[in-house]
Amino acid sequence: MSRQLGRIRGGVHQPVKHDSARGHVTGSALYIDDVPMPPAGLEAALVLSPYAHARIKKIDFTKALAAPGVIAVIEASDIPGKNDIGPIRPNEPLLPEALAEYEGQPIAAVAAVTLDQARAAAKLVKVVYEVLPAVLTIEEALKNESFVSPVQTMARGDLKAAFGESKHRLAGEFRAGGQDHFYLEGQIALATPGDSGDIHVLSSTQHPTEVQHGVAHLLGIPFSAVTAEVRRMGGGFGGKESQATLIAGIAAVLAMKTKRPVKLRLSRDDDMRATGKRHPFLIRYDVGFDEAGRILALDLLLASNGGNVADHSPAVMTRALCHSDNAYWLPTCASAAIRAKPTRFRTRRFAVTAARRA
Repeated sequence: MSRQLGRIRGGVHQPVKHDSARGHVTGSALYIDDVPMPPAGLEAALVLSPYAHARIKKIDFTKALAAPGVIAVIEASDIPGKNDIGPIRPNEPLLPEALAEYEGQPIAAVAAVTLDQARAAAKLVKVVYEVLPAVLTIEEALKNESFVSPVQTMARGDLKAAFGESKHRLAGEFRAGGQDHFYLEGQIALATPGDSGDIHVLSSTQHPTEVQHGVAHLLGIPFSAVTAEVRRMGGGFGGKESQATLIAGIAAVLAMKTKRPVKLRLSRDDDMRATGKRHPFLIRYDVGFDEAGRILALDLLLASNGGNVADHSPAVMTRALCHSDNAYWLPTCASAAIRAKPTRFRTRRFAVTAARRA
């Protein structure tokens, strides 16, 4: 024990080598796109919605299936199990059956012998849409009460009385913009079917268990029949916590349909269109304070753009709500948090979350 403590103390203020440093610097560390494609492996590409909100009337694969190198195409009806990849709350489809709910939402996918063939064929898929009205801002979502989850409220004291006792009052609003995670390695997965109805998924994900469960639900097989492997990631920052299941799921469905390995790797443009972001926020405040500047009352509204599905938005809003008082003691406050659902935003997972904290 003393020897172990001595070694630990001896390492303080000393450089410690990262386990993968040599591999990263020399280029010998393998990422998914560095792994040789298995025999008969296929490349996949997505068909993305150009509309924020639209009814899917028809999908025509005729020209895509006739294109060079194309082996298979899939839409929602090709999913053998349950069409749901919601990590916490249900009703988040892998591919929509009738309604596109955000610009860039995957509608269908194509598998071909080469990546260029797959991407070229994806452009040949014809989708007939009926464009519907869209709520595109947090303000619109608040007005229409378009929320992805119930409003969260925290309160303490008599807010009306506290404002009445405040000699000064200040109200206003400000915003915090959204942010793409912009990992250096984009979203990618390689799915290889086994010989007994099982499947192996090499995924760039921060949550391999979620990928395992999502793929199992989609394919209608036990969790034990899915092996989700993560060797390393080229960055994630939260963007591969639940978003990776979408990529792994599409690759897995194509792999099981073709009985061949399938790799799905997104271009940077498609990655930023199809996957979710860090939430933009709208914050409105009404604060009462005395002559010394002490806060006596605070009425606060936090609204975040959570997109078309709840995903992790409620948890993010809870964190924002609980941290909104920072290091201050607020004797009387009312805070409300709202995860707004600006109708079908440009990017995935954006809905308004409104929260009041007092």
